[in-house]
Amino acid sequence: MKSDIIKRGVERAPHRSLLYALGWQRKDIDKPFIGIVNSFTEIVPGHAHLQDISREVKNGVYSGGGIPFEFNTVAVCDGIAMNHTGMKYSLPSRELITDSIEIMAEAHAFDALVFIPNCDKVVPGMLMAAVRLNIPAIFVSGGPMLAGSISDNGKIKKVDLISVFEAVGKVSKGEMTEEEMEQLEEIACPGCGSCAGMFTANTMNCLTEVLGMGLVGNGTIPAVSGRRRQLARKAGQRVVELVRNDVRPRDIINKNSIYNAFIVDMALGGSSNSVLHLAALAHEAEIDFPLSLINEISENTPQLCKLSPAGEHRIEDLDRAGGISGVMKELNSLLNLEAKSVSGKSLAQINAEADILDRKVIHTKENAYSETGGIAMLFGNLAPEGAVVKRGAVALEMLVHQGPARIFDSEEEATSGIMAHDIKPGDVVVIRNEGPRGGPGMKEMLTPTSLLSGMGMDKEVALITDGRFSGGSRGAAIGHVSPEAASRGPIAALKDGDIIKIDIPNHKLEVELSDKAIAERLMNLKAFVPKINTGYLKRYAEKVQSASTGAVFER
Repeated sequence: MKSDIIKRGVERAPHRSLLYALGWQRKDIDKPFIGIVNSFTEIVPGHAHLQDISREVKNGVYSGGGIPFEFNTVAVCDGIAMNHTGMKYSLPSRELITDSIEIMAEAHAFDALVFIPNCDKVVPGMLMAAVRLNIPAIFVSGGPMLAGSISDNGKIKKVDLISVFEAVGKVSKGEMTEEEMEQLEEIACPGCGSCAGMFTANTMNCLTEVLGMGLVGNGTIPAVSGRRRQLARKAGQRVVELVRNDVRPRDIINKNSIYNAFIVDMALGGSSNSVLHLAALAHEAEIDFPLSLINEISENTPQLCKLSPAGEHRIEDLDRAGGISGVMKELNSLLNLEAKSVSGKSLAQINAEADILDRKVIHTKENAYSETGGIAMLFGNLAPEGAVVKRGAVALEMLVHQGPARIFDSEEEATSGIMAHDIKPGDVVVIRNEGPRGGPGMKEMLTPTSLLSGMGMDKEVALITDGRFSGGSRGAAIGHVSPEAASRGPIAALKDGDIIKIDIPNHKLEVELSDKAIAERLMNLKAFVPKINTGYLKRYAEKVQSASTGAVFER
């Protein structure tokens, strides 16, 4: 076992002495040392209960014959960090999480790891650490939040955090009072867990299950359910078996499992950020997975579910309907069924045991919401390296759109312009200088999209950016435009009034300018000046690559 290097031999007497200080006993020398990677923090609702999850994991490790040692990582709540400087730190925290886990696991020679994530960047950060370290590992997330409930004309209506973001736009337009918004904000998030819809956190937790790194139920069992604690205990027991059988993350995560993850992502209509994170995971695992392959998957995968923000269902509904294994069962003919999982079962075995209990939530392939998947990659002279859109959350009338550019050089400028009602129907709002390097940090921009949706303009106005969108965004919101403005991508050459053409069915994003005109404009631009020249963000901006790479660091 790897931990033998800190617990066996005469020269390791000082190490054992320190372990005795922790309560370790000599009889424990033959037991595997299991690191419990917990992202608990009291400021993040999705993580506030993770001490309970960790406790059950440790009980499972003990009962399985291992010795657990818990340590923590950072975790950012994107909702709280939204629309201010804090959001610059969200995506960069992913790399910090990966690096910090590597440091702890290598310094203390753990034989295996149990990862306990929940929110947006923690899940991919931990997945990247798992394949980098490649020691036996298993994931158990904290689970989704339940939806809130309000009375709407005598009927009970479910609400979530996105309902509150969109309420800001309704108040701005005079369609809701501030008092009504205050009532909504108090009940939209009723307790712990990752926000209730198919936003980035829940997308990534669901895809972790598809990748084979989490047990059945990892993506959908609600945070407050006793089943979530049972799952945590099972994960703790199972990781000891993974050590004994020497099953490692790179035995499970490969090109086929990432392909499966994208198939299920398309069927779920998951967050556009999944493209960023799965690309980064593939890069970390040294798997060649070109972005163009995503469109091939999307064109052949029907969208079976419409969860918030695209529809009225939440993750709790998906869980009752059969969960991720139910969705995979319906997709059986499209998936690589030989894929392995930490459960010891193949995907074929998992699907054979799955049930689909509610066809209102999980549609059949024949009755799909769409014949194509919920995410699309766009290419063209405005995005030579690609851009991403959550196609399943775009109104039909906006799938093909042409309009004049309305340029903003930051999210703050765009938010002010939208709040001042400076945007006209037909416009294409362009927010640039918010990419991985330009932001720095590639801010998630839920506020502008929610304002437009709340104002009822999501069927009239498109929005493109070299930054990111929340998994909770809906409308013709096209992000990750690459190369970014800070790297002299074509988006930097745009001017107010330039005609932008969006054709999502044909995967096109173009501006009515010749290549020569774009090149001349870019040549005349002033040199890019970083917005931040101190601290972690300075180092991040110096190392980070394009969104088309997953916004990973240069090797």
